[in-house]
Amino acid sequence: MAGRKDIDGSASVPAFYGKELRWRREAAGRTLQETVEGSFYGASYLSEIERGQRRMPVALARHVDQFLRTDGFFERRCADVQKARRSKHAEYFAHVVEMEARAKEIEEWNPTLIPGPLQLEPYIRAVIHAGYPHESEETTKAKVEARRERAWLFEDAKGPECWLVLHESILRRPIIAGDAMAEQLAHIVTVAERRRFIPQILPWNAGAHPFMMGTTWLMTFTDEPPVMYTEGMYSGQIIDEPDLVQQYTSAYGRLKAAALPPEQSLKMIAKAAEDYANDKQPA
Repeated sequence: MAGRKDIDGSASVPAFYGKELRWRREAAGRTLQETVEGSFYGASYLSEIERGQRRMPVALARHVDQFLRTDGFFERRCADVQKARRSKHAEYFAHVVEMEARAKEIEEWNPTLIPGPLQLEPYIRAVIHAGYPHESEETTKAKVEARRERAWLFEDAKGPECWLVLHESILRRPIIAGDAMAEQLAHIVTVAERRRFIPQILPWNAGAHPFMMGTTWLMTFTDEPPVMYTEGMYSGQIIDEPDLVQQYTSAYGRLKAAALPPEQSLKMIAKAAEDYANDKQPA
């Protein structure tokens, strides 16, 4: 049996937090499984927190404090860990990147843009420049690289199961040149044809429908409760209250029912790509 790997608490704030958690748990003579009993989380989840690979949710920190009798120590320090610099992504989105990496299934709705992991560089640059017109080329390049690093979500066979509902206007209102838009849409078709995700297009004349405001992710996991994430131009919010997440999940089911079937949707995307390639505006 391989020896247990030590934790380098100097590597990051989450690693320091996780090392202290492991020390407190082991000092109390408790196993991972014993520590999570009575919570919504699994032993593997707690183990990854101890190794600095996940952030501690407040609810779990409160449970651990009560179980290990640590007088609120871990709950009080949760905010510091959450604020720690996580990645190249915006602060409000960095935690979502961590979550999608361990998701079992992701369902997404986007009314205005192609989802980030499917965007190619010209599209990414157009989106970044629209929101940050005075940003330096160095910063823009870093953001492009960070977004392309997320391509595995839809392109990797070992990625989570993904379902996307996109508004038809995304196909009809190009934000980049026609040839680049043709390449972008053809890329979506290519990835979808490998059965990496299931696409649906919500027609422009679908009428009133759920999620008429803003981008939405629904994520489910193997050993933690599902969450919903919604995003605006410069901010995002994770919602994990079970009843509210269930409401959003039911609404997403109604959204899928209002959208076109996957096969028809894929043909629509392919036709739009062909039209742009032929210097035509999709009908």
